[in-house]
Amino acid sequence: MSNEQPQRMRFLTVAEVADVMRVSKMTVYRLLHSGEMPAVRVGRSFRVPQDALDHYLRTAVVERDRMSS
Repeated sequence: MSNEQPQRMRFLTVAEVADVMRVSKMTVYRLLHSGEMPAVRVGRSFRVPQDALDHYLRTAVVERDRMSS
């Protein structure tokens, strides 16, 4: 028998996500409402799974045309 416990999923607040990404909370809310970043609704608040934030940051792509403007 193994004593290993299943990995617990970590959830972040909108403020914590904004801090990690160095953006405003409004920017995070836009990502949540557009569906670009998944979240769980708890009452009137949102919680973002740490895995979802990690995935978003790994796969976010900057368009070259926007970079040169």
